[in-house]
Amino acid sequence: MSNAASPLENQEGQRRELAQLIAHFCPEEGIAETSVPGLALFRSSAPLPITHGLCRPALCIMAQGQKVVRLEGEVYAYDPLHYLVAMVTLPITGEVTLASPDEPYLSLRLDIDPNEIGNLLAAAGPVGVPSGGSGRGLHVDRLDAPLLDAVLRLVRLLESPRDIAMLAPLVRREILYRLLHSPQGQLLRDIATADSQAHRINLAIEWLNSHYHEPLRIDELARLSNLSTSTLHHRFKAVTAMSPLQYQKQLRLQEARRLMLCENLDVSSAGYKVGYESPSQFSREYSRLFGEPPVRDLARLRSAV
Repeated sequence: MSNAASPLENQEGQRRELAQLIAHFCPEEGIAETSVPGLALFRSSAPLPITHGLCRPALCIMAQGQKVVRLEGEVYAYDPLHYLVAMVTLPITGEVTLASPDEPYLSLRLDIDPNEIGNLLAAAGPVGVPSGGSGRGLHVDRLDAPLLDAVLRLVRLLESPRDIAMLAPLVRREILYRLLHSPQGQLLRDIATADSQAHRINLAIEWLNSHYHEPLRIDELARLSNLSTSTLHHRFKAVTAMSPLQYQKQLRLQEARRLMLCENLDVSSAGYKVGYESPSQFSREYSRLFGEPPVRDLARLRSAV
């Protein structure tokens, strides 16, 4: 009679080990960057309120706790049984909903570089990427055994720093390979493939992130992306859940909030710096996104620190 652990028991054991490693290498509250390139760890001993931020392309895996991410009204809830992957840069909100001192929220983020995916595709040739998927640049899916195993091996490298330079790139490639076989693998592949529509939309997204303070002319953005205006608008919204103008607005407002909070700019100066010509329009749109006018919002944030 075999005493071998079942696959489910093995996965549960791996999740516990992952939680222990994250807790060890991220002993303080907040984010800990690691010696593995592109890998960051996160800990919170209490639920965290809704936070606005810019999510870069990354794989996010939780070892303990629960979190809810929102993209333009869409809700993406995940836990230790599921992972979240962002395939393009997106303005989102995040909220840690389950955490305590005894069982803190423990998670990791592994940055995704489309160029790395492109190199993998070029080296491996056709990898049988599934077709279909929603086409949205944010996705939650069940964490399967092969992906969990690869991620755990990557985090284990923190225990043997001398192996990181040689082994981390190999494990990263395996993780990307696993993601290419996920339900949203086609979008990941297309973003990394030059001249695909998804690749051109990603170019538009990155252009907006670098030029959010400039006036937005859709025809110029379409020309830069080598797409028709109608195709740009349709595909951009399919990937980001918002129009280019809505996307730019969120970038501007988030950056203005950061400037006021971290660099002590006054309301008018922050609005002008991110591209608003009308202080009243800036305050109106700021209130719509963050729920309060700038002065009240900043006072609340500062009192909470």
